[in-house]
Amino acid sequence: MADATELLDSGERLAPEELRALQLERLRTSLRHAYDNVPFYRDSFDKAGVRPDDCRSLADLAHFPFTTKADLRENYPYGMFAVPQDRIRRIHASSGTTGRPTVVGYTDGDLSVWADMVARSIRAAGGRPGDKVHVAYGYGLFTGGLGAHYGAERLGCTVIPASGGMTARQVQLIQDLRPEIIMVTPSYMLTLLDEFERQGVDPRGTSLRVGIFGAEPWTEQMRREIEERFAIDAVDIYGLSEVMGPGVAQECVETKDGLHVWEDHFYPEIVDPITGEVLPDGEEGELVFTSLTKEAMPVIRYRTRDLTRLLPGTARVFRRMEKITGRSDDMVILRGVNLFPTQIEEIVLRTPGVAPHFQLRLTREGQLDALTVRAEARPDASPETRDAAAQAIAAAVKDGIGVSVAVEIVEPESLERSVGKIRRIQDLRPARACWDRSRRGQSSANRSRSSRLRIFPLALRGSPSTNTTRFGALKWASFSRAWSISSVSLTSPRGTTTAVTASIQRSSGRPITATSATPSWVYRASSTSREATSTPPELMTSFTRSTIVK
Repeated sequence: MADATELLDSGERLAPEELRALQLERLRTSLRHAYDNVPFYRDSFDKAGVRPDDCRSLADLAHFPFTTKADLRENYPYGMFAVPQDRIRRIHASSGTTGRPTVVGYTDGDLSVWADMVARSIRAAGGRPGDKVHVAYGYGLFTGGLGAHYGAERLGCTVIPASGGMTARQVQLIQDLRPEIIMVTPSYMLTLLDEFERQGVDPRGTSLRVGIFGAEPWTEQMRREIEERFAIDAVDIYGLSEVMGPGVAQECVETKDGLHVWEDHFYPEIVDPITGEVLPDGEEGELVFTSLTKEAMPVIRYRTRDLTRLLPGTARVFRRMEKITGRSDDMVILRGVNLFPTQIEEIVLRTPGVAPHFQLRLTREGQLDALTVRAEARPDASPETRDAAAQAIAAAVKDGIGVSVAVEIVEPESLERSVGKIRRIQDLRPARACWDRSRRGQSSANRSRSSRLRIFPLALRGSPSTNTTRFGALKWASFSRAWSISSVSLTSPRGTTTAVTASIQRSSGRPITATSATPSWVYRASSTSREATSTPPELMTSFTRSTIVK
């Protein structure tokens, strides 16, 4: 189903040098637009000592400050808008499950570009004018439903606006209206698959030929599961409301080798999630986007928290991003080991006797965190097969990820089903106070003045040759707040440190001194950025590289 050259739009026909020139022109315009019209960006650029005219090459973008979700929430609802209210034609917003929602506005021009990008994405997935598109993303403030809807119409498709929920009715609509394409989250596609089989309908016999799946990370194992059981091509679409919505990047059906970023409208970077340093193409890190053509709400170096890497283009001139492996804020730290739900998904989907539905339950046993993988058995799985599956999953997690977990194989259809973005992690751990026990007798006033806290290392990376360990995303907490430290490093002549429990003394405006687990060694760090004021987990403060003193 190769995409004929004559179907490509003008952006997809650009030569590499033409694309870079267009990107730089649009980048400079977007930086100027943000600086002149958004007080947050003017203040942020001024504090960083940069101006829009300082961007003379694409590489110069690295000198500009990041934008985070915390920044968007602090400017709720309209503080990030760059045009007068009478030019705003639509507003979308995130769910706001961890705090205030993030509000996004669109001008007529923004909505037109968005429709063009989703139309380009559907065409890259194999859709053509005249196809019927079953949209099972949620409508409303979530960008998925309306983004897919208007993009499909722009391409010339017939839209079936099913939205989410009413699973039995969706199955009936697919049988009766015979769409060729479905746009939905991959987890809800599995829910539809279960309903087809419950009704005794062969899902391989439907009219569907392409599934465009987004809004949550999913694995190659899930692709194979869907393609084999539905007899369709399953391709990935990427987007986020803060940047635009669905249609920022799309996998091409002829290659299925990663998502081509529509770089004529969105400039991608990969940065070290700990230091913020820009990484070269091919290295994995955190995905950062700068909008190049947005009018209502330009975003400059927005930190997505999605983890991936950039690769050369194949089916298009644009670079590809690998399928998202997870989010830095979805990472589970279990006894010092970093674990992502997608890693468990890969194991569950390749285990015989287990359905593609699972849940991760975090609990605390004494002073240690514990993880239980709860996976559904397939209806025909015998008790012996279930026992074998539990053992296989536990062994695969231990061997492949390096941590021990409990495994429960539960009854079919006993786990909650998704009608949108699925939540894999159920955190049942009680809140744990982190005050130093030796200070329990102090008054609250004295405790607040000294604020002695514990640090929990999350992401540790080291190089034995340089005797250096980098402490990434160190979490520290008091009764009232939780913070994360984006970068603290130490070097010890004793060799690479693999684990540290430290104390930190916070004193506003002064260097922060922390004592490592080895009492004779300390490291010093100086604050280099303001402390955010919104709710966790968006609170971030940065620290310079540390100097070891004896």
